[in-house]
Amino acid sequence: MKKIITYSKNILVQIVLLGFLQISYAGGITKVGTSAAPFLRIPVGARATGMGSAFVSMINDPSALYWNPSALASINSNALMVDHSPWLPGISFDYFGLVLPLSDLGTIGISATVLQTDEMEVTTPTSPMGTGETFTASSISLGISYSKYLTEQFSIGGTFKYIRETIFNSSATGIAFDIGTIYTTPLAGIRLGASISNFGTKMQISGEDLNVRVDIAPGQEGNNQSIVGKLNTDEFDLPLLMRIGISGELLNTNNLRWTIAVDGVNPNDNSQSVNIGTELGFLNELVRIRAGYTELFLEDSEANLTFGVSLNEIKVISNILISVEYAYQNFVHLGNSNRFSVMIKY
Repeated sequence: MKKIITYSKNILVQIVLLGFLQISYAGGITKVGTSAAPFLRIPVGARATGMGSAFVSMINDPSALYWNPSALASINSNALMVDHSPWLPGISFDYFGLVLPLSDLGTIGISATVLQTDEMEVTTPTSPMGTGETFTASSISLGISYSKYLTEQFSIGGTFKYIRETIFNSSATGIAFDIGTIYTTPLAGIRLGASISNFGTKMQISGEDLNVRVDIAPGQEGNNQSIVGKLNTDEFDLPLLMRIGISGELLNTNNLRWTIAVDGVNPNDNSQSVNIGTELGFLNELVRIRAGYTELFLEDSEANLTFGVSLNEIKVISNILISVEYAYQNFVHLGNSNRFSVMIKY
């Protein structure tokens, strides 16, 4: 048993070191806004959002498919989560997650994330008021996850994801992996979590919209003046994220639970920051309220205060339990965002 625990702790250390080696190569350059598929950084789940996105070490929630796949092992019943947010003006965000425990074999999960814009008018230099055509832009991520306890206190998990971004008639695709671990310490049940998200291929956009007419010899007569050329776009990294966090219960009774969580976030396309959150559970977890602060210590931070509330595991039919959650997130320049989640356990 001691060998297994030592091995488990070594895995945790290796995940943390790998994340810093992959993310810190820029030598202090933040590279803000230089990654592809930035929608992969949008938080998932009203509970996690309400806690200020300090969620990498939290358990028993299907949104772990996004935050830390190792936490899936703590879910002991089938669970379905649907998450929706009118994210920003003209943009909607939707998430679907399904968790299926397989007894001693571990836990599997599937997830889908979709970011979709409203229809927009096509404009050109010669038709600045619109050509009559419309287009949309969308981003989608499909994932399959697996998690298992290696010991009673230590779980590990991973996710494979297919990613596609589309705008009008052009698109870019990529694949990525997430890996994470959670260790429940002997000290009052305090949890330590770490995850690396979106470790994968570069993405490069291509499609019909990049085709252009080219006259390769404009000074010569008799040559083909309408050769079809193709613009060659740059490749961009995915938004690689390293998260390490700690959480635990300061108070835990049938009538009241008080949880505190803190995450450190190290991305490849911005500076490091800290997320903090807290949650109170009342009436044997029937009612939960939470609050948090996102991107603490980040210069020119756009996000900050969050809060949320939920009715948890209401029994409706037989052994079917439904949770309804709401979260509010404040932005400095982009207005506010409301998020709604429904979770079904059966």
